[in-house]
Amino acid sequence: MRSALETPWKVWNYAAQKFFYPLVRVQFALNGIPWKQGWQFYGMPIIHKHRRSTMYFGDDLKLRSGLRTNPLGPLHPVFLTTWEAGAVLEIGNDFAMTGGVICAAEQVTIGNHVMVGANCTIMDTDFHPLNPDLRRRQPMAAQTAPIRIEDDVFIGMHSLILKGVTLGAGCVIGAGSVVAKNVPPYTIAAGNPALVIRALK
Repeated sequence: MRSALETPWKVWNYAAQKFFYPLVRVQFALNGIPWKQGWQFYGMPIIHKHRRSTMYFGDDLKLRSGLRTNPLGPLHPVFLTTWEAGAVLEIGNDFAMTGGVICAAEQVTIGNHVMVGANCTIMDTDFHPLNPDLRRRQPMAAQTAPIRIEDDVFIGMHSLILKGVTLGAGCVIGAGSVVAKNVPPYTIAAGNPALVIRALK
């Protein structure tokens, strides 16, 4: 009772979690996504799954999609998308994300114990060609390249992870970064474009 009086927003979050749980479970079932243990949802995520694609999530998935669910202020629900036939979005155990976007046109693979701060975007495609002539003729003929995020990575809020990037195990991405190149394990990278600042070990 004391906790409820001191942090009333947590009571709201708990009630919302219980309310949305069965709705999210139906949503995942309709998309053919296997249900795992320990999943927690605060608000309804948005799933765009190509019928001929794969989505897999490990145990202890935690997604915060509601405006009230995080003091950093999610700007929108979590979006989980497999954009093309054959696309793969695979996430390991103990993954947490707040109000972000993951879009796989080819492949996005995320390991275990990964935390993604509020309002981040992870996408393995440019969506549209960079060449203007090609963009007029084939507006959806974008380049793609797989993204790999290894175990124990922490991505700060409002960061953008672009196609072809590997984030090494245990690395930290500073808030507001744009990551266009690989980040070595156990380092801190930040900025636009993100550069390695120092080693963690």
